[in-house]
Amino acid sequence: MKQHGKKYRAAFEKIEPGRKYNLDSAIEKIKEISFAKFDETVELTVWLGVDPRKADQLVRGTIVLPHGLGGAAKKVVVIAQGDKIREAQEAGADEAGRRHCRSH
Repeated sequence: MKQHGKKYRAAFEKIEPGRKYNLDSAIEKIKEISFAKFDETVELTVWLGVDPRKADQLVRGTIVLPHGLGGAAKKVVVIAQGDKIREAQEAGADEAGRRHCRSH
């Protein structure tokens, strides 16, 4: 069994096992149990309960990052098949197709 440090154990004791927190109380709890001397990362998982195979249940959205996307140029890669490949290329995608993406 993995052993944890005293700061981790102290933070863990402030969490109620099995409790589901709403967003506001979760943010407060995260700030309360933070103990690192740097900006920590928080991972958020959201279960949307949609069926991606059904066209009327697609989930699309945008996010504005606090410091933009950085200075590097970005590529638009579309993973699609059939007529959607041509549509993506006509819309301006840098790459489109059915193959796996590769890092650049």
